[in-house]
Amino acid sequence: MDVSNLIEKDILKYLEVHQNKGLLRFITCGSVDDGKSTLIGRLLYDSKMIFEDQLAALESDSKKVGTQGQEIDFALLVDGLAAEREQGITIDVAYRFFSTDKRKFIVADTPGHEQYTRNMVTGASTADLAVILIDARKGVLVQTRRHSFLVSLIGIKHIVLAVNKMDLVGYSQDVFDKIVADYRAFAKQIGFENVLAIPISGLKGDNITTETDAMPWYTGPTLMQHLETVKVDDVADQAPFRMWVQWVNRPDLDFRGFSGTIGSGSIRPGDKVRVLPSGKESHVVRIVTQDGDLAEAIAGQSITITLQNEIDISRGDVLSTPVSLPAVADQLNATLVWMNEEHLLPGRPYLMKIGAKTVSATITEIKHKVNVNTLEKLAATTLELNEIGSVNLALDHPIPFDPYEENRDGGGFIFIDRLTNTTVGAGMIHTALRRAENIHWQAVDVNKTARAALKRQKACVLWFTGLSGAGKSTIANLVEKQLYALGRHTYLLDGDNVRHGLNRDLGFADTDRVENIRRVGEVSKLMVDAGLIVLVSFISPFRAERRMARELMADGEFLEIFVDTPVGEAEKRDRKGLYKKARAGEIENFTGITSPYERPENPEITIETTKQSAEIAAAIILRALEERGMLMGYRVAEDTTPTA
Repeated sequence: MDVSNLIEKDILKYLEVHQNKGLLRFITCGSVDDGKSTLIGRLLYDSKMIFEDQLAALESDSKKVGTQGQEIDFALLVDGLAAEREQGITIDVAYRFFSTDKRKFIVADTPGHEQYTRNMVTGASTADLAVILIDARKGVLVQTRRHSFLVSLIGIKHIVLAVNKMDLVGYSQDVFDKIVADYRAFAKQIGFENVLAIPISGLKGDNITTETDAMPWYTGPTLMQHLETVKVDDVADQAPFRMWVQWVNRPDLDFRGFSGTIGSGSIRPGDKVRVLPSGKESHVVRIVTQDGDLAEAIAGQSITITLQNEIDISRGDVLSTPVSLPAVADQLNATLVWMNEEHLLPGRPYLMKIGAKTVSATITEIKHKVNVNTLEKLAATTLELNEIGSVNLALDHPIPFDPYEENRDGGGFIFIDRLTNTTVGAGMIHTALRRAENIHWQAVDVNKTARAALKRQKACVLWFTGLSGAGKSTIANLVEKQLYALGRHTYLLDGDNVRHGLNRDLGFADTDRVENIRRVGEVSKLMVDAGLIVLVSFISPFRAERRMARELMADGEFLEIFVDTPVGEAEKRDRKGLYKKARAGEIENFTGITSPYERPENPEITIETTKQSAEIAAAIILRALEERGMLMGYRVAEDTTPTA
């Protein structure tokens, strides 16, 4: 019984058949104007997935903004943004659903323009198959190579080379054969082993859903026939069991389960599982779902697992089979696609989300970036929007992972800006760095608290931030003098002084500024561990780096002191003449003139130097230390409370 008869006579049977169809996710990609949107529109049209009102609107829109004269412009079915319709190009990723008697499909139409590389990567991230279009009149272009490389990077193995617009080259077999030969030569370089080439015309419908008499020399399947029958290896089902814990389910005192979606493999009651990164083991007691307990659960199912033992499991942990375990590391090598208008800053802390786990991560090294048009590896100190690089990552604690090549879910991650919560990058983990396996914390008997108590103080960092000439160093120096007079143990890290030694190799570009603060933050942490009161006087213009330094310390150990001075006032005090040189263009990246300063949002102490002298500022800071219990046995006299 065909679909139309089922719908008419037994709608429930139709819904059952439809629900049990297999699903294929695929993308179309290629150069600008290769006809990707037209092809998808044709697939939707020929598969009868357009309602009558949609068809009427399509015919009307085709006459108004279409690119095919008075004929139907199938691309308008996909290009939904006004800007796309006006320009006749695809800007955003457009997802469309359609189905046939044999299969269900989700197709992503991705932009061809280089500036939308991030959109293309997004569309490809969940696809099983890629249809790479080539305009028969133009042949293999730079954009074709770029998108093919991105497809290989994402790990898509099934490739269809659709040579489109064959009607515009007289359906020439010679043209088709030459294009296929050129593409196969390139495909070998990026690891494509099986490429099915199909000559088509998206506009005319040749070899889309039905065979054509226009190209009798082609004897292979139509595009739709291939999409309906291609066997996509279900790697997730065959891989070892993995489940990221998304929620610890405690509806009452008698039930404790761990909820998540199975990323790969299968699980049954009685199976042994190991929790990572802790390494603890237990046995599955029940597999709970809304529809009742299961005897077996497989990849893609959302379940709740109960375990035999009461072991500590948190959101972001991974349940795994003990036989084939994911790796656990805090130092990783990965490929990173940068997706933000602001360039990547090595050393800056970002949030990294993998599965249900979110950790703090920094780029410790950019090994190289890739020219996606030529596959050339280039030296790089940063990544700009849409650039791709091989990077080393350092995380704040170890995570479980699988190499992306083996498990997309276990090896794919995104980077998130800590301040704006914007997704700024997407990446694929390849390996753990060997040194991460060889470095361990050495236990010591004398700790920070003991060292600080010996000095009759609590260790902390006083982080002075503000514009050049604000008075940071003057105030910090005065505070240290007064602490020294009280017999306290201190050290002052001044921006200029540190650049004579520890940071002498750094300039003043954004990447160097980030590394400058990262190093000083780490040194400050060591000094706090030694029990010292550390005074840090650095412009430190970026909130992200000041937050990074704060997070190196324990709660209450970091006091941000904003020395608030207007830029005009700072210029008046400029004994070094730096502002004058910056305004004359003689100094690049000068904070407050040609480089931004991000004011602290919630500093512990704010000093307004136009209203408060350095002596009053120092007294305010000492009072803050006394109130926080940092100075044991010291109390500021009531009559010396500073005033403006």
